[in-house]
Amino acid sequence: MKLLFYLMVFSLILSLTEISRAQEVRWDGPSVDLSHGRLKVSSNWRFLVFEDGTPFFYLGDTAWELFHRLSKEDALKYLENRRSKGFTVIQAVILAELDGLNTPNMEGEKPLLDNDPTKVNEAYFDHVDWVIRKAEEMGMFIGLLPTWGDKVDKQWGVGPVIFNPENARIYGQILGERYKNFKNIIWINGGDRQGGGDNFEVWNALADGIKSKDKNHLMTFHPWGETSSSFWFHDSNWLDFNMMQTGHGQRSYSIYKRLLIDDYQRNPTKPTFDGEPRYEDHPHAWNPEVLGWFDDADVRQACYWNLFSGGFGHTYGCHAIWQMKTPGRDPVGLVRNNWYDDLDLPGAFDMIHARRLIESRTFTDRIPFQEIIANKYLPETDYIVASRGEDYVMVYIPTGWGASLDLNKCGWPQTKAWWYNCRTGEITEIGIFNTAQVKMFTPETGGRGNDWVLVLDNVTNNFNKPGE
Repeated sequence: MKLLFYLMVFSLILSLTEISRAQEVRWDGPSVDLSHGRLKVSSNWRFLVFEDGTPFFYLGDTAWELFHRLSKEDALKYLENRRSKGFTVIQAVILAELDGLNTPNMEGEKPLLDNDPTKVNEAYFDHVDWVIRKAEEMGMFIGLLPTWGDKVDKQWGVGPVIFNPENARIYGQILGERYKNFKNIIWINGGDRQGGGDNFEVWNALADGIKSKDKNHLMTFHPWGETSSSFWFHDSNWLDFNMMQTGHGQRSYSIYKRLLIDDYQRNPTKPTFDGEPRYEDHPHAWNPEVLGWFDDADVRQACYWNLFSGGFGHTYGCHAIWQMKTPGRDPVGLVRNNWYDDLDLPGAFDMIHARRLIESRTFTDRIPFQEIIANKYLPETDYIVASRGEDYVMVYIPTGWGASLDLNKCGWPQTKAWWYNCRTGEITEIGIFNTAQVKMFTPETGGRGNDWVLVLDNVTNNFNKPGE
C-alpha cells in the first residue's frame, strides 16, 4: 500500500510539474516584428494588419499608470515581463488617472506647465518617449491614451477638469506632431468615460487634433464600463476600430451579447474587441465578501468569449498592475497586492496560449460560427462559443459542458479533431470523423476552471498542431 501511495504522489508531482512547465511558456525574441510597416485595417474591415498584409494580433495589457508611477528601472522590468509573455500592446496614459497632473512622476516631473494642456513639460514627455522606445525595442506597441477621462469629466476621479474643445485640439496637435513618426503607437482616445453629452466635442476635438498631424497611426476610443466606443463615435472618421469595456461586474456571456455582437453587426463594418474586461485579482463588482475575486478562469473566459464572438484581439488586465500599486501608495478599489507581486499570475501566463492558438491558423478570415452548436440549452455562465476560418473551426468550452456540434456545417467531408488546453497550451489529438453527423464532444475534465478549445481541421489541409 505504501508503494502504491508513493507512486500516486510521484505521479501527481510529475503531472503538476508538467502543467507548470507547459503553462509558463516564454515568448522568444521581440513580441512583434515591426519591420512590416504601419498598421492598417484589413480589407474585410474585421482585423488589423501591417502594410505588407501580415496579420497583427492585438494582445494588450492595461498599464494605465506606467509613465506616471514607474521608474525607468521598473518600467524595463514590467515591459520585459510582458514581452516574455507575448503581449503585443501595452495600454498606458500620458495624463494619468491617479492625480496624474499634480503628483510628479518618479523623476519628479509633472506633465504640464500650470496644468495647461497647450504647454507640455518636456522633461516629463522625454520620459514618456523613452518608455515608448524601449517598448519598440521589445517589439511591443503602446496603446497611447492622451489623458484619463477625469480631466474631461471628473465624475469619481481626482481631476481637475482642464479640457475644453479649443485646448483639446491644440493638445492633440502637439501629441500628433510629437509621435507621428514613432513605429509603435496605437492611439486610444477617451479614458473610462462616456463619449456623449458635453464630452463629445472635447473628445472629438482631441482626436481631430491628433489626426491633423499624425496620418500614420490607428485610433480608437476607451469608453466607461459596459459600453463601447460605437455608442458615440462609430461613424467618426477618426475612429478606425471599436473598443468596448465589458468591465468588472460581469461573469456572464450576456455582456458580450449586448456589446460585442451589436458592434460586429454594425454598418459600416469596423473591427471591434474587448479593451478592458474583468481584471485578474479584482473584486467582482467591488464586492469580494459576497461575490469573490476574479481569477485566471475569469480571465480566460473573457478572452475566448471575446475572440470567438468576433473580437479581433483582446486585452488582459490585473488590478494591482494597472495602478502600479506599491506599499507607499493608497490602495484603489480594494486592491490587495503590489504590482510586482502580480506580474506572474496564472491568467497573465495563459494569454500566450490564446495568442499561439489564434496565430496557428489563418485568422483574418475568422468569423463567429454559433450555428454549428446544437445544444438545446446553455447557461450564460457556461456559454459555448464557436469561431471558424475557411478550413478550421474552434469551439470554446468554458466549464466542461459537452458541446453538441452539427459537423455538417463544417463544409468538408472529414475533420481532424484536437483538444487545446487553455490553461497549459497542451494539445491532445482526438481523431478523424466524418462530418455527416451531429456529434457530442465532452472534455475529459469539467467544472469551473477547466476550459478547453476544440479545434476541427479540414483533413485535406496539412495544419500544424493547434498552438504550434
